[in-house]
Amino acid sequence: MAFELSSEHETFRKVVRDFAEHEIAPHVARWDREHHFPVETVQAMGQLGLFGLTAPEQYGGSGGDFTSLCVAIEELGRVDQSLGITLEAGVGLGINPILTFGTEDQKQRWLPDLVAGRTLAAFGLTEPEAGSDAGATKTRAHLADGEWVINGAKSFITNSGTDITSVVTVTARTGADEISTIMVPSATPGFTVQPAYDKLGWHISDTHGLSFDDCRVPAENLLGARGAGFRQFLAVLDDGRIAIAALAVGLAQGCLAAALRYANERHTFGAPIGSRQAVAFSLSDLAVSVEAARLLTYKAAALKDAGRPASEVKQAAAMAKLYSSEAAVAATRTATQVFGGNGFMEEFPVARFYRDAKILEIGEGTSEVQRMVIARGLGLPVR
Repeated sequence: MAFELSSEHETFRKVVRDFAEHEIAPHVARWDREHHFPVETVQAMGQLGLFGLTAPEQYGGSGGDFTSLCVAIEELGRVDQSLGITLEAGVGLGINPILTFGTEDQKQRWLPDLVAGRTLAAFGLTEPEAGSDAGATKTRAHLADGEWVINGAKSFITNSGTDITSVVTVTARTGADEISTIMVPSATPGFTVQPAYDKLGWHISDTHGLSFDDCRVPAENLLGARGAGFRQFLAVLDDGRIAIAALAVGLAQGCLAAALRYANERHTFGAPIGSRQAVAFSLSDLAVSVEAARLLTYKAAALKDAGRPASEVKQAAAMAKLYSSEAAVAATRTATQVFGGNGFMEEFPVARFYRDAKILEIGEGTSEVQRMVIARGLGLPVR
């Protein structure tokens, strides 16, 4: 079993790292402070080919593997989590459902611009009363005169309100015991994007609540088979958990790199603080957790790329997401402690990382949900 990425992956990593350090890092503190979504930078990510990494060439993509996407997300996340989640959601929740379940007409209509990064798509799953229990969806849709009429609300939807958002795929009850997914183009009458959330972290990321009031879209906007929505979003989330793990690895690596620099530069009592055993040991432990998180994440990505059984990928994805997200939160505590009082100041990146980290244990399945998935994979009758 290989424990190294290919030389092609490592070359690609350097390309994305160079982009992140030159096009994002110099501006990220200001963007974060101003809650600014940098459309031009996102579209530059598209020009670099990041949104098309896993899409077939016929839609403008490069037909690459899922591991390459994880590398890109990790490297963006090492500099800024918000731009990392913009890519993760843009591909995993925006492009992937259309690519996987859409008709050829739907793919031809939406994918070329999404794959090129000219536009973004979102996935409306979470609701005010249906988060981890997404099967409790209350948004409803019924057919009338050849159109779906949608009523309901969605919460915490990434990439749903940007100036370049073109479509949102939403889950809705289309019958007593069925959930379907329906594509709703932006600016459709009856579809309202609520004001942006005032969030603890991810200040650069676009996140909104959505409401639907007799919102009407053509019947052909159904994505996949009627009633297949539950299976569809479970499949989408499995991929997303691996990608979120990669985002968490990027944050943990960013914390480690920043703390190592500071531990060598900051002197107390005539010596760098990195010479103190307490600091040195804490950073040693952090390095181990980063390496373990990275191995779990890329093992899960490799299993997906190898086409291994869905149950095997699901288990690996849950383990990677659980460990990596919790390791990232711990990494921010360690890094902030190494920085001391400076770690509490917004001028240093570890303060932003500290705010950004917590959502990693919540989004795309909480840590508790991951433990439930893992327990079921072990054959335990957990509910």
